[in-house]
Amino acid sequence: MTTSVGRIPHLESGDRLTRHEFERRYTAMPHIKKAELIEGVVYMASPLRFNSHGKPHGNLIGWLWTYKIATSGVELGDNPTVLLDLDNELQPDVVMLIDEDLGGQARINDDDYIEGSPELIAEVAASSAANDLYDKKKAYRRNGVKEYIVWQTLENKLDWFYLQNGEYLLLEPDGDGVIKSRVFPGLWLDIQALYTGKMAKVLAVLQQGLNSQEHTEFIYKLAHSI
Repeated sequence: MTTSVGRIPHLESGDRLTRHEFERRYTAMPHIKKAELIEGVVYMASPLRFNSHGKPHGNLIGWLWTYKIATSGVELGDNPTVLLDLDNELQPDVVMLIDEDLGGQARINDDDYIEGSPELIAEVAASSAANDLYDKKKAYRRNGVKEYIVWQTLENKLDWFYLQNGEYLLLEPDGDGVIKSRVFPGLWLDIQALYTGKMAKVLAVLQQGLNSQEHTEFIYKLAHSI
């Protein structure tokens, strides 16, 4: 197959393509750093600002990476390609998954892409108008992504959805303002500390989760899933 841009149509935002044709055009345009196929429609990434995307993205990565290194059998990815279904090929900001050999529902294919639905996906969105809360959310829900985090940075609002009976419901903070994952025991988040950029407190609260009995039991369960 040729990859000459002169012989393969350019990839354009708004194109309605099959996943095969999307991949063919995307491969032929290596200068494009991020494009996604969402419900059969092509979306091209705009330049990303530091305070509304880059910095919050880094903070989410740091929080989840701390959990990952304390939890054997859990993997973390930054902007990986996820082959979700025939109409959706996405590059989420952050993906966390359980190793397929330990019961995880996604797998890494021979081309080193994620196939299927990671247990958790997190996206940084500028506002509630972003596509992350509409077609992306619908695609993730339909394909069984168990938890989905959307941080609307301009509005300083974070929604953490969990899948129950085929629908996304909101995880609510407890009396201490901490949200606790249902899929990854011990993954705790102090919402106000995150909003105000107090990452030392975010990590301190996470450490409480990592020290909890539920996290210990989760590690034991993963270790005995082989």
